[in-house]
Amino acid sequence: MTKCISTFLLLGALAIFSGCASTDNARYIDPKGTETIVSLNKINIQDWNQAADLLVNDLLSSGVLERAPEQPALMVVSRIVNKTTSQTDLDSLTKKIRVALNQSGKVVTSTTMGYGGAEDPMAKQYMQQSDEREQMAAFMSGDKVTTKERKLPYYTLSGKLLEDKTSSGKVNQVTYTFQMSLTTTTDGIAVWESEQQITKIGKQSTIGW
Repeated sequence: MTKCISTFLLLGALAIFSGCASTDNARYIDPKGTETIVSLNKINIQDWNQAADLLVNDLLSSGVLERAPEQPALMVVSRIVNKTTSQTDLDSLTKKIRVALNQSGKVVTSTTMGYGGAEDPMAKQYMQQSDEREQMAAFMSGDKVTTKERKLPYYTLSGKLLEDKTSSGKVNQVTYTFQMSLTTTTDGIAVWESEQQITKIGKQSTIGW
């Protein structure tokens, strides 16, 4: 009898556990589709996707990238300022833009230079070690020690993320503004600038708004 009760309790516990861990309602959706969750107090993945697509299309259609003296031109990502009230992963936006620009064939981006340091420290370390080995080899052979000339970036990409919140009664609205500037390093002139806005509206508690 005791054994039967124990078995019954074990089966019940397993059933409860299985119910809690069930993922019957989970499914894949299109990250650019209309089924994604929309929240007012943060930037969602569809916001990143939409802003990145609009900014990249605007830059590619401007024709400014074709004016670089060398093709494809080298670009580095400069400072992206977050002026919103929430912690935001701006790398998500810049990475999407960089991937799209690299795939266009009109620019290449550096991962060893950038505002705040190298994105790929190992690649930068290998570059430095390569320079040191070449300088040492030249010194030992009696040749003139020279510094290797590397391709310098022609463009820098900088940006800013802003937000504007407003409400009327129980309805809240937030607008996120994505601003981007492309500057030439030779003269410091912004040769392209664009901003794209994402506006969302809905009813939400004013707590944390």
